[in-house]
Formats: sequence, structure tokens, C-alpha cells
Amino acid sequence: MSEKSPERPGRGPGGDPGPGGDAPEGAERDLALARSGDGAAFTRLVRPLRAELHAHCYRMLGSVHDADDALQDALLRAWRGLTGFERRGSLRSWLYTVATRTCLDLVARRGRRALPMDLGPAAEQAVVDAAPSSEVAWLGPYPDADVAAGYAAPEARYERREAVEIAFVAALQHLPGNQRAALLLFEVLGFSAAEIAVMMDTSTASVNSALQRARRVVADRVPSPGTQRTLRALGDARVREIASGYASALERGDPDALVALLTEDVTWSMPPLRAWYRGVEAVMDFAVRVPITACGAWRHLPVTANGQPAVAFYLWDDAAGAYLSWSITVLGLRGGRIAEITTFLGRDHFPRFALPARLS
Repeated sequence: MSEKSPERPGRGPGGDPGPGGDAPEGAERDLALARSGDGAAFTRLVRPLRAELHAHCYRMLGSVHDADDALQDALLRAWRGLTGFERRGSLRSWLYTVATRTCLDLVARRGRRALPMDLGPAAEQAVVDAAPSSEVAWLGPYPDADVAAGYAAPEARYERREAVEIAFVAALQHLPGNQRAALLLFEVLGFSAAEIAVMMDTSTASVNSALQRARRVVADRVPSPGTQRTLRALGDARVREIASGYASALERGDPDALVALLTEDVTWSMPPLRAWYRGVEAVMDFAVRVPITACGAWRHLPVTANGQPAVAFYLWDDAAGAYLSWSITVLGLRGGRIAEITTFLGRDHFPRFALPARLS
């Protein structure tokens, strides 16, 4: 996280006025058409904002699928309520208001998303043949191809990619909905406390109180320095080398190569499995007994997820005569080694990353 001061007057993300302020003529025309019922004009208006609104919904909800639902519902609400857009602020700010309130409704109904470490202590040795836990609402990976680098606003304290990292999104899940929303709107998107109070229909004092509580929880759960700083220090080539080395070690069944890439306190979790491991000894016991020995042949494709290096794994299937999609593994790095391995099991993750279902 940056060291920028949180004290500032607000104009909204980046001070961008958008339609309703000093908007481009085309946007003003589309706004007028949309308010008169032109659906195509409304689509043109919101298209440039869809990716950032979707990322906001993911940060709030911890699930791509929930973010899809929330964004679709929010845009439907916005379309139906566009005549109520009073133009005191930008269209962008108003859409964030609608999206945030939609997400808060979902948080109230669906509760929070979890990782295995939220549910119990680490296992000391490999848990073999563990069954997935379908009753848990699991945190999911985020395909970050559309998440821009840098800050959403000069006033923001978290980078946009930093704010979709696994540790950050997992920490947000431990906050009540109002604190989660206040933190994201203030420290990721750059809204002022006064603006957030209007957006959330509360007082500025309540927003400031929510921010104080939220900051404490997140600071306790998110490691420092942040992943983005680590990735920049290592450089793209070294980051790719580490991710490739990890994947290749599993493909070759090479425990020595794998252990050389890990920190002593490395963690490995695999939602939707409850079991997780902490420390190189427990992690390697699992690695040797399950993916290296028991699973069969692996192949992989490099990807990025949650602003972090990641690997898409495929496992050989005799019946299919091909390597079938198996998991998206997101790597957390520290000091040039892997400190966190989060393996999201399930073929349903692959379409969102535009990945093939099988490799021949």
C-alpha cells in the first residue's frame, strides 16, 4: 500500500466528472438518449466502465460469479432508474453508488466467502482423498486481464491490482458489508468520506468510524510489503521463471526443485478442500504424496490472476485421451520465493480465463 495521505477533499475517482460534469459531447448526447429510453445509448455509456465496476463487485463479493450477478443487477437498476440520476455528480460516481448498494444487498443475503485457513488450523501432514466441501461459500480467483495498472485516483492508497490480490480480497471478507464498501470506495477508488456517506445513505462520522475499523482488520491480515512491490522488484522475467519453475517441478515430479522455490513458512490451500498446510515440511509432505505421486501426469499454461503470477494446470485423463482442465493456482511471492500457493480446483474457473478445456 502506498504512503499517500488519506486526508483530502473528494471529487470522485480521479476527479473524473463524466456525464453530468464536463462530459464529452458524445457522452452527453448518449445520456440524453438513454434517459429517453434508448438502450443502445445506455450500453455505450456504461461500456467504458464495465471492467472497473466488475472488479469493484469482485472485491466486494470475492467471487467472479457473484460479481457477474451483481453487475448485471446493478446495470439493470441503473437503466430503470436513470431518470432519477440528478447530475449533481458524475455518471461514474452514480454507477458506483448503484453497484455498491447492489453488492451490499448480496452480502446481506449470501454472507462472506472463505479460504480454508478461515475454517480451521493447518494440517500437519497430507490429507489424502479429501472430499470437497460444497457447503462452504469459497473465495474464487479473478482473471485480471482487464484490471489496469496503477491507481484509480490520485487520492487512492491501494493500487488497482493490489486491491484484487488474494490476501486483500480474503481480508475484506472478514469485514461487515458497510466497512468493506467504505474501505474500497475510499482507499481503492478515491472517493471522499462525505461522498461515501451520500452513496451509502449514512453520516460522514459513520463512514470515518467504519474506515478506522476496516483498516485495522486489513492491516492485520495483509502481508507487507505488498505483492505488487515484490513483483516490480523481481522483474517480469524472474517472476515468469519462478512460476514456470514451480509448474515444471510438478510436471517432472521433482521435489528437490520444488522445495528450492519455497519459503520456510509457505502455505498451500486448495478450495474447495478444507485441508491446508503451513511450513515447508507439511507442504512438501502433501506435494510428494498427492500431486507428485498420486495424481498422474500434469501439463500447464501460464496465466495471471488476482494481480499475481498464476498457473493453469491440466491433468491427464485416460478416458478422454487428453489433459483436462483441473485448477488455477495463484502464487504469492516474497523475497524471490513462493510464500503462498492457492490452488482453486475446478474446471468452471477456466472459461473466465479464456483457457481451453483440454490439452492434447
